[in-house]
Amino acid sequence: MSNPVDSAPRVSPMRAAVRKQSLAVGVATGLYGISFGALSVAAGLSLWQTVALSALMFTGGSQFAYVGVVGAGGSGPAAFAAATMLGARNGVYGLQLASMLRPRGWRRPIAAHLTLDESTAVSVAQQEPDHQRLGFWVTGTAVFCCWNLMTIAGAVLGDRLGDPSRYGLDAMAAAAFLALLWPRLTRREPQAVAVGSVVVAIIFLPTVPAGVPVLLAALVALAVAALNRHRPAEPIGGATPVDPGADLEEQRP
Repeated sequence: MSNPVDSAPRVSPMRAAVRKQSLAVGVATGLYGISFGALSVAAGLSLWQTVALSALMFTGGSQFAYVGVVGAGGSGPAAFAAATMLGARNGVYGLQLASMLRPRGWRRPIAAHLTLDESTAVSVAQQEPDHQRLGFWVTGTAVFCCWNLMTIAGAVLGDRLGDPSRYGLDAMAAAAFLALLWPRLTRREPQAVAVGSVVVAIIFLPTVPAGVPVLLAALVALAVAALNRHRPAEPIGGATPVDPGADLEEQRP
């Protein structure tokens, strides 16, 4: 008689590693939702308005931009414009993820909603298509659940939490994101794109509205991608390209 433990399907070590990485990023990012919940209520939004922002808008930078403008006395359209400019970067991510994930049917709107900095980073950090899809869905789902739960906690507790930066919550998401991207910055081209994007963002940061530096920095990566697409492929080792029809031409009488 076979052992039921031995006959049970086993998860490959790589899939287990991707899932562990995804959950770690999801929890680290979601914890910072406490800060958003507290800041949103302090800016004058109600509990349900705060919950709706996290569930429907669901992009941390845009949410903080929105409540920041509202808390400073800005109008609703101004807050919406700031949030939109910051959230537009997710559309850039979607262009790349669409060809990688290929969602179909009811998965398409859900995939669009879960397209974030973190889910994109975990997905593109994987080598196999199956692992890319796993990393995206597990990370996106983990961030969504943790972020919304922590938003409620922050909104309910409010100012009693104090400054979230004292707990290091403001740095956890950025550190996790950088850790995922760091292995991909070993070649010269990704390094040049990263440096160019940082320089562009720093130059325009003092002079343009919030959110615009992020979009301008993203244009650096798009410009490099466009140049690579139109660049002719170089032969390996500097060899001269071979015309497949050359031999046929020589054999003709």
